Amino acid sequence: MTSQPAVDPRGAVETVFRIESPRIVAAVARVVRDVGLAEELAQDALVAALEQWPRDGVPHNPGAWLMTAARRRAVDLVRRRENYAGKLAEIGRTLDGTVPPEEPSGPDDIDDDLLRLVFTTCHPVLSTEARIALTLRLLGGLTTAEIARAFLVPEPTVAQRIVRAKRTLATRNVAFEVPYGADREARLGSVLEVIYLIFNEGYAATEGADLLRPSLCEDALRLARVLSALMPKEPEVHGLTALLEFQASRTAARTGPDGTPVLLKDQNRRRWNRMLIARGIRALARADAAGSPGPYTLQAAIAACHAHAYSYEETDWRSIATLYALLAARAPSPVVELNRAVAVSMAEGPARALEIVDALAAEPALRDYHLLPSVRGDLLHRLGRTAEAGAEFARAAALTRNERERELLLRRAAQSG
Repeated sequence: MTSQPAVDPRGAVETVFRIESPRIVAAVARVVRDVGLAEELAQDALVAALEQWPRDGVPHNPGAWLMTAARRRAVDLVRRRENYAGKLAEIGRTLDGTVPPEEPSGPDDIDDDLLRLVFTTCHPVLSTEARIALTLRLLGGLTTAEIARAFLVPEPTVAQRIVRAKRTLATRNVAFEVPYGADREARLGSVLEVIYLIFNEGYAATEGADLLRPSLCEDALRLARVLSALMPKEPEVHGLTALLEFQASRTAARTGPDGTPVLLKDQNRRRWNRMLIARGIRALARADAAGSPGPYTLQAAIAACHAHAYSYEETDWRSIATLYALLAARAPSPVVELNRAVAVSMAEGPARALEIVDALAAEPALRDYHLLPSVRGDLLHRLGRTAEAGAEFARAAALTRNERERELLLRRAAQSG
C-alpha cells in the first residue's frame, strides 16, 4: 500500500485561511453586520483550527470547516446579546442562503457577500485611502505590510487607517449591503480601485516565494465581471474588466515550470488564453461604446495592443507609447510615467527613455520601488553600459520582497557584470 504524504496541519491552516478569509469575513459580516467584528470571529476560527487540526488531522474540506466554525461563533455571539434577540429568525434565514428581507430585491439586486463587503468598506464615511486599505485587508487577505508596499507608504500609516476605518464603520452603523442608485455610483471609483489593486497583488505578488497568487486574480476578475453585469452603462467598469481579462490571459506564460518569472519578450504567446483575450476585446468594445475612455479603459487598450501581437516583435509600441501619454494626462502618476518610459524605449530607443527614467529618480513615491532601478538597468544594458546596468539590477533585487523576482534580478545583475 502506498502511503500518503504527511500534511503539515499548521501550514495547512495558514494556507487555507489566507485563501478563504475574505469569504469567511464576508459571510460572517452578513450575520453580525460589523466587518471589524466579523474579522475577529474569522480569526477565532483560525485559532480553533490551529488547536484542533494538529490533534485531529486536517479535515476533508478545510475551507468549509473554517467557514462553519466562524459562522457558529457569529450565531452564538448574536444569541448572547439580548438586543439582537429579534434578529434570530432573520439569521436563520440568512444561514439557509436567503436574502434578508430588509434589503431591496429587483433587477439591480445581487446576492454576493464578497461584493457586499467591497461596497460596505468603500462607504463615503471613510476616506478614500481608508476604504482601499480596509478592503484590501478584508477582501484581498493582504497583510498590512503588503498593502503598505502597494501604496508606497509606511506600514504604520496603513495599520492606523485600517483600525480607524473599522471603528468608524461600527460607530456609524454602516449597513452591510450593495447600495443602489446615486449611493452606488458614489462608491464606484473606490470599488474599482480596490479590485484593480487586488488583481495586481495576485498578478505580481509583492512578497513571498511565488510570483503569482492566482486566487486573488480570480476573485478580482470575478468581481469585475459581476460589476459589469450590474452596471452595464458605466464605461470604466467595462474598462477594468477588459484590462483584467487581458492580463489574466497571460498568467500561464508568466512563469516557467519551476515558478521562475518569464519576461514579456520571452513568453510563449501560444500559452496565452485566447478565450480570455476574446472576452477582453468584447469588454473593451462595451467600454468604448459606453463613453469616453477613462484610466482603466486606456490601460485595457494598452493591454489589447499586446494581446493582438502574436510575437513580441509585432507589438505596436508607438500606439502603446501614445496611449501611455494619454493615460499620463488623464491620471498622472510616477508609475504611469515609468511605464511610458518602457514603451518609449521600444518606440524611440533606450536613450530617450533613460531621460524619462532619470527625471523620476527624485520622486519620493518611487524611492523604494524596485521597478525603477529594474527598468533603468534594462535601458543601460541596451545602451551597452553593462557595469552600470548590473549595479541597477542588484539595487532592484535588494528592494523587492518577492523571492522569484529577486532571483531574476540577481541573475540579470550577474549577466551584466
